[in-house]
Amino acid sequence: MNITRENIDDLNAVLKVQVEKADYEGKVEKVLRDYRKKANIKGFRPGMVPFGLIKKMYGKAVQIEEINKLVGESIQKYLSDEKVEILGDPLAKTDEHEQIDFDTQDSFTFSFDLGLAPEFEVKLSQKNKVNYYEIEADEKMKNDYLENYTRRYGTFIKAEVSEEKDMLKGRIESLDTEGNPVEGGLSADDTTLSIDLVKDKKIKKQFIGKAVNDSLVFDLRKAFPNDYEIAGILKKQKDEVADINGDFRFTISEISRFTPAGINQELFDRIYGEGVVNSEEEFMKKIDDEISASLKNESDYKLSVDLKNTALEKTEFSLPEEFLKRWLLRVNDKTTEEQIEKEFDTFRKDLKWQLIRNKIARANELKITEEELLKEAENITRLQFRQYGLFYATDEQVTSYAKETLKREEDAKRIADKILEEKVTEILKGMVKLENKKVTIEEFNKLFE
Repeated sequence: MNITRENIDDLNAVLKVQVEKADYEGKVEKVLRDYRKKANIKGFRPGMVPFGLIKKMYGKAVQIEEINKLVGESIQKYLSDEKVEILGDPLAKTDEHEQIDFDTQDSFTFSFDLGLAPEFEVKLSQKNKVNYYEIEADEKMKNDYLENYTRRYGTFIKAEVSEEKDMLKGRIESLDTEGNPVEGGLSADDTTLSIDLVKDKKIKKQFIGKAVNDSLVFDLRKAFPNDYEIAGILKKQKDEVADINGDFRFTISEISRFTPAGINQELFDRIYGEGVVNSEEEFMKKIDDEISASLKNESDYKLSVDLKNTALEKTEFSLPEEFLKRWLLRVNDKTTEEQIEKEFDTFRKDLKWQLIRNKIARANELKITEEELLKEAENITRLQFRQYGLFYATDEQVTSYAKETLKREEDAKRIADKILEEKVTEILKGMVKLENKKVTIEEFNKLFE
């Protein structure tokens, strides 16, 4: 077997693979003999089928399969031995391959287009300034954080007279033009509706100040223009209510009022676990710490984006774009050329960043250990638990869940990529000049517009 490479330019090359009969003949015969041992063909005892018959039945298919396997393995070995960095995968020149005749030829030449990874240097210095935005917490943010907790752990209580934010439970039924229930008409028992969601102001006023057993008549479509809301109230599917109009009577059987949780020991224990926080002062300190951690995460994320964009802006190199477009079309069966053209700018930017990131990682011999993977998986798990209100999950529970996450290949790769991004970001911080800038949350949010 002989492999030669012809460089078309700095970013494109053609790889020619010459395969002789001696390269594959032994492999094909071994496979066919294994077939003979296992073949179950009528008229022959197992393992006694004539080799010639096996060869006639399976020879060509096995030959093609073994040659393709041999070519693929040889290309990978060549690229590794010669330290040739490519983008995407080698693309077979289909026009040449279509001329190959496996029935008449013993030796073959296969040609592949290669997209070569570009040579470049990451040229960043202290002359490149990047802002680190420190977000200042204000009273509104603290109050919003506190309100979120009290609402999350709030409860519904029974009320005697309805108010604007209350939830009503009762029976709803359609009425005819004379205000009588329609016989066999639409109705639902024990249905619920929120007064706050009533869109028509006049109708909303009708619902306020009512008591249990009171009834009121209203235009359902006026009150709730959304089909999903009407379907929910009438306990129907959305497509069943599109043509519903007219007056309905609602008779109240229960009034429920949401009451936020009080700022007390019961709330502290429900959020953090029993005895972790023992006073309002400690609770507010916890909130301050959580806000600070959240804002730091936001600041760090913005910095990582800005560092990435600075590296992309200051590191210039080209890509084998025509090759990459053909490769994307080949590996994505359902993608059209128009879609690839439309999305190629995003793909180009992502690929350039990946090349820059990997170059920095190699230059600094960055490695990711099993301990780092587990620690990051635990951090992600704690965050997920916190979002579901599980603040008091034990370390053993967190570790167990994190280990299960890492068993899933896709999740493990995603976590490894996150760690690598963070390590590269740390290196980029040292390559540029960081300038701290204090901003309000409003000013910070405008940076993303």
